[in-house]
Amino acid sequence: MRADPDVRLRSIRAEAYAVPTATGGRERPESDGTITWDSTGVLVVRLEAGGVTGMGFVHTSPAALGIVRDLLCPVIAGMDARDTERIFWAMARAVRNAGWRGLCAAAISVVDIAVHDLAARLADVSLTQYLGGAHDTVAAYGSGGFTDYSDAELTEQLGAWAEHGLRAVKMKVGSYPDDDVRRVAVAREAIGPATELFVDANGAYARKQALELAGRFAEFGVTWFEEPVSSDDRDGLRLLRDRLPAPLRVAAGEYGYVPADFRDLLVDGCVDVLQADATRCGITGFRAAAALARAFEVPLSAHTAPALHASVGAALDGVINVEYFHDHARIAGAFFDGVPALRDGELVPDRSAPGHGLTLKEEDVLRYRVEAFSADFDDEHASIADSQRIQGRKDP
Repeated sequence: MRADPDVRLRSIRAEAYAVPTATGGRERPESDGTITWDSTGVLVVRLEAGGVTGMGFVHTSPAALGIVRDLLCPVIAGMDARDTERIFWAMARAVRNAGWRGLCAAAISVVDIAVHDLAARLADVSLTQYLGGAHDTVAAYGSGGFTDYSDAELTEQLGAWAEHGLRAVKMKVGSYPDDDVRRVAVAREAIGPATELFVDANGAYARKQALELAGRFAEFGVTWFEEPVSSDDRDGLRLLRDRLPAPLRVAAGEYGYVPADFRDLLVDGCVDVLQADATRCGITGFRAAAALARAFEVPLSAHTAPALHASVGAALDGVINVEYFHDHARIAGAFFDGVPALRDGELVPDRSAPGHGLTLKEEDVLRYRVEAFSADFDDEHASIADSQRIQGRKDP
């Protein structure tokens, strides 16, 4: 621990960004089985204590910034930055009447990630080591293959990942069910026989529709069926898990916001692979999901945000892979220095850098900023002593 014993949270700066989606260097909307989107939100929070700054980021609506400012700042002000568990549950109690899941969960997560990064930096160790240091690397799988892609775009993206050593790739299905088997065949041709092929329906199918399509997907060597039905339909997930042909595995959990969400998927026997996303459940919630998965002897997969999950996933023994999601990998390269390397299909967090090792490229990302605020904390009253709202802007 650093010599300065005063490690109370002293200040916060939060910035919300909106980044247009892009494929092949061209801005354009993207689609999965249930929605279409034309931008990806990024919320960045920086906290200072003991002369050290920690940073968290999540992918969410800019609306979450107001929750950080209005509900969470008064709670965390002046708390010991090393008390990650205490801070997390204090924030959870603070949003009781606003509702924890959704935007509040994203707001809690971005602060929780910043606190963990800060605590690791105060200890002068990498976040991977701070969280347990189980491994030096963690496997990645390429993720994209959006349902609006042409066959050529699908082939180019998935084929490139396979050529660069990723041992598995994932594509979206569900927008056009009658065409999904053909698209899966195109994907298999693009990646060859040695690369695993995953599909993600984002809950778009009905139960029997998913069951019928799973059999046809299996003919092309698909081994992973993510959210074949809605994650809210736990009976449907369990039905499919019981009936899908081997080696197809049912994966779900990306919408786990609170620890009980992961518990329910496991208790009800819904998944072969549990997913968790620290940008939705926080690092504290991710660790809870990992402990639950270990108790139920189910592997855990990290959902999206590979620049963060490289550090978190390598730290915990039960994490089998991290989703190298097209949108988030592209944004991480534009937003941060210190992004973990991708080598031979493995993400490699920098164990020589304190915390997660990421720093914001402030000038480069300014054109995407839509809102921001900063505040200094009053130790005596644990409240916001001074707040400055910063006018955001979308264009250079």
